[in-house]
Amino acid sequence: MQWNLRMRAAQAGIWKSTEMRRRLAEAGLQISAGKMSALWTGTPTTVRLDDLDVICAVLGCTPADLLICEPDKVAAHRRQAQATGGSGSTGTPAPRLGRHTSIPPA
Repeated sequence: MQWNLRMRAAQAGIWKSTEMRRRLAEAGLQISAGKMSALWTGTPTTVRLDDLDVICAVLGCTPADLLICEPDKVAAHRRQAQATGGSGSTGTPAPRLGRHTSIPPA
């Protein structure tokens, strides 16, 4: 997914993150400077649906305008997984490294 907040904000005449933050606050969404910076400068890993709803209302757009699908990237990941014997070739999901779960108590 591509995060398109800055382009949609520019189309709405909002050129600075401080202006966007002010407008979000007027709409009832208080965002910290750090979170606003993350939303403005990059692709956030998560966005609360309630926050997305307010962002869309302020910009006069839909979530589809802010989240742009990139099917070429999905296809490239699939090809890479198949080439390396990952989840695409056997139907078994590959383990996620770094996401350890605890063992239940005995």
